[in-house]
Amino acid sequence: MLDGVRRWLAESGAEPTPARVAQALREQGRVLGDAEVLGAAEQLRSELVGSGPLEPLLADPSVTDVLVSAPDRVWVDRGGGLELAPVSFPDAGAVRRLAQRLATVAGRRLDDARPWVDARLPDGTRLHAVLPPVAVDCTCLSLRVVRPRAFTLDELTAAGTVPPGGDRVLRALLRARLSFLVSGGTGSGNPNMVL
Repeated sequence: MLDGVRRWLAESGAEPTPARVAQALREQGRVLGDAEVLGAAEQLRSELVGSGPLEPLLADPSVTDVLVSAPDRVWVDRGGGLELAPVSFPDAGAVRRLAQRLATVAGRRLDDARPWVDARLPDGTRLHAVLPPVAVDCTCLSLRVVRPRAFTLDELTAAGTVPPGGDRVLRALLRARLSFLVSGGTGSGNPNMVL
């Protein structure tokens, strides 16, 4: 059903509004209620201008990273390590199309001549993608969600990111107005500290 709607929208050049989706469904001889039409319109919007099946994961405030290694291997990190998400793509081509569309949104190119991209999306999300043959079998996609707010030093200390006593050292450095470098592992919060 959605393939037919996609084709109709592409041929007519129409935006995937609920009214246009309903028109496309009628053209196919389908009669659906308002809820089904709105659901189809939202799914198409997500595929065409959103992040497709990854959209609910990226909207989850607990998710920091989303990784795709195969159409049926979508992983999320909520701060406790990677876990398999209940999300999948129809095929490897769908993963590739999403990666290419996201790269385009970031103002980058992702194709056979340039099979990798490292960019920042307009909302600040970090995008990393690699196409085959550099990636084995399927396009690999990594999205790192930007935290909506910075961690406080007390939060970092409580989480164990700053070692015991480290908060006193950092505060003394700030009082003395000395230069210092904050480093740490990926996802540890180092670029988001508020001291």
